Amino acid sequence: MILPRRPLLCACMLVSVLCPAQPDFLRQATAVAPATPDPAIARALGSIDPARIEQTIEALVEFGTRNALTSMETGLAPGQGVEAAADWIEAEFKQISAQCNGCLEVNRDAFVADPSSGSRWARRVPRPTRMTNIYAILRGADPAQARRLVLVTGHYDSINSNVFKSWSDTSGAAPGANDDASGVAVSLECARVLSKLQFPASIVFVAVDGEEEGLIGSAHLAHLAREQGWQLEAVLNNDIVGGNTTPGDTLQLKDRVRVFSEGVPEAATPEEARRIRALGEEDDSPSRELARAIADTARGYFPSSGAAAPLDAFSAFLVFRPDRYGRGGDHSSFNEEGFAAVRFTEWREDYNHQHQNVVYPPAGSSEPILGDLPRFVDFKYVADVARLNAATLATLASAPGEPQKVTMETQKQETTTTLHWESPEGAPAATHYELLWRETTAPDWQYAQTVQPKAPGKPVTVTVPISKDNVVFGVRAVDAAGHRSPAVAP
Repeated sequence: MILPRRPLLCACMLVSVLCPAQPDFLRQATAVAPATPDPAIARALGSIDPARIEQTIEALVEFGTRNALTSMETGLAPGQGVEAAADWIEAEFKQISAQCNGCLEVNRDAFVADPSSGSRWARRVPRPTRMTNIYAILRGADPAQARRLVLVTGHYDSINSNVFKSWSDTSGAAPGANDDASGVAVSLECARVLSKLQFPASIVFVAVDGEEEGLIGSAHLAHLAREQGWQLEAVLNNDIVGGNTTPGDTLQLKDRVRVFSEGVPEAATPEEARRIRALGEEDDSPSRELARAIADTARGYFPSSGAAAPLDAFSAFLVFRPDRYGRGGDHSSFNEEGFAAVRFTEWREDYNHQHQNVVYPPAGSSEPILGDLPRFVDFKYVADVARLNAATLATLASAPGEPQKVTMETQKQETTTTLHWESPEGAPAATHYELLWRETTAPDWQYAQTVQPKAPGKPVTVTVPISKDNVVFGVRAVDAAGHRSPAVAP
């Protein structure tokens, strides 16, 4: 006997019996999608030139040593030492500015580092020493947003291993090709390609001094920025981004760069730190959201495959700690002043090529060559790092500022969530927002919901049927062209 076929039940009829219950945060969720690349920014990235980066690094190495203490020496050969390097960098920024009809404001931030001040770096600076930061500002074209600043930096000073016996010993070559002529090359190359464009907000291109002696130059510039009221929203520090090419090293990865970011902000007051720990917001500091924005930019401009991948696949590998163990960098100076700042560093470092006297072993020896030499720098890799920096700077300078006064109602016990925020200062009329959320154990944003303000520039309130206890929320601003700000956690 043939039995009649039973009707199929639809998925919604079976959900309570055969299907697992769907979490509330999935019911209205749209997966976060990569940003759509801006064609003008993409063209600028395509013009970044590894050969020009090689020329920059070779030129910096030619100064023999860029030890910051050589600024006070009078016996150096002409064209040698850190002062000559500073002059050359300043001239490069001015040449770039001349090519864009004076679009860059080139500044020389010179000061004296005095060890009698009792600063933490005093033991590394045996006498008052002149330090010089060089920076150039590309002013924003929108008067309502030009006060907003994003900044890229690398340090141009260098050391060799003599200093670990005596910091006053500045003798011998200190080529500093990877540490950190590579970072300076990123800053200069970003200035070259982005100066050809205009952005609503401003971009600052920097080369700082005195990093090796204790972040002296960056601390001075960060303090200056705080004292002068710079509206500095993002700092990208590039330090050791040369993509080490030691022969036989099969563990170096050239398709990514590490991005380090602080959790609990260095500048947080004790009360702010207590609140951050109480609310479990250690992974949502402004610096960490900046790191996520960099990763988001990489996914948009460097897709791993498909027709939309004109550039090599390249990603930001987020490291949720301020820096490598036992090490430091110039981003920390900006963190200490309360700014969002992160560090870019190659995947795998070779310490034979950092802070070493240059030593060539005898022919036939199995000993490695010591010294931070250009032969161990992958200029194509540096170009990829520069492209990611440039894409991030351009995106952030094009996007509206971050949403302001983002808060979440927590007074009542309820299974819905209500959030409030205000428009970024000077945001264009077409600005809308993305409400973001992720599972509490997820490292990056997973889901998004578009939120249109009721009127341009007006405060926004939104309620979603999602329990705030099971997810982390954030809000970012988006302009009509799709440029996204970093997210802000409530």
